[in-house]
Amino acid sequence: MRRFTVDDVPTVLWAPQTPTGSLIFIGHGGGEHKTAPAIVRYAERFTAAGFAVASADVPNHGDRPYDPELDRTAGEMLAGDDPASAIAAFQHLVSRQTVGEWRAVLDHLGAERVGFWGVSLGCGLGVPFVAAEPRVRAAVLGLAGGSANAAVAAEITVPVRFVIAEDDERIPRERSLALYDALGSAEKTLHSHPGGHSDPLPDHELDAQVAFFTRHLLTHPQG
Repeated sequence: MRRFTVDDVPTVLWAPQTPTGSLIFIGHGGGEHKTAPAIVRYAERFTAAGFAVASADVPNHGDRPYDPELDRTAGEMLAGDDPASAIAAFQHLVSRQTVGEWRAVLDHLGAERVGFWGVSLGCGLGVPFVAAEPRVRAAVLGLAGGSANAAVAAEITVPVRFVIAEDDERIPRERSLALYDALGSAEKTLHSHPGGHSDPLPDHELDAQVAFFTRHLLTHPQG
């Protein structure tokens, strides 16, 4: 595991023993960071399959300096009666910063064939990133919803595997389904698993995600 910064954004890279030339960028969840236990779990799965894996701390997370103004904005937006919509709107606001930061990480690493993985906050920030970044060839998204990302989701055309939690206490099921329906991808699949918003994804789901990325990044590479 190698730690470095790109334009003052703390970033980490896991390198596989047998490189394939493809990279998976992981967007971490809210309250987590680039080397949280869940992120390490996913990174180990993907590197074992030959993928390099990168992740970067988003604003007010991990090793990023504390931004009180961003914290104040979040508090004001989340004070209403519709927290799911407020979360989506706040994530959309933060993505105006993180899309450029994550693209700079890909530039720094020289990545050309990329998969994106992000659920919860990682999905909220990931939808605009995947829509804007042509180097991303496939994405795993989910555990998120809201109208703030719906129009941007329509611009996504790469294959998407979308996961939801059957007992998600934060994001109503209909909001997740609305975001899934908004995706413009010709190839998209929906996968529902038992548990709540923060429960870990089952091993068989991670196995399927490895197969998904292998199919779209390694079996039929583009460019």
